Amino acid sequence: MSLEYYKKQMVDLRAKLQKEKDAKKRDNEHYAGLVKSASSPSSKASYRKSKIDHAASHDRNIESIKRQIESCKESIARERKRK
Repeated sequence: MSLEYYKKQMVDLRAKLQKEKDAKKRDNEHYAGLVKSASSPSSKASYRKSKIDHAASHDRNIESIKRQIESCKESIARERKRK
């Protein structure tokens, strides 16, 4: 593949990473509000568990995107070396 392809992919991955970080922040704020306004202890516990589960999911996605970025960097280096 071409160097331009990898550069475009890098831009796309960085944008995707920023979107995922923003989504994590937005979800954390949402669940914090739900926990704060919950009326019963059981619903508070449920919201806390959901908040933790969603945050962990976002963290996994973020790590996956970071690995993809590293792979793309290696591909760019290989392409530059080849030329």
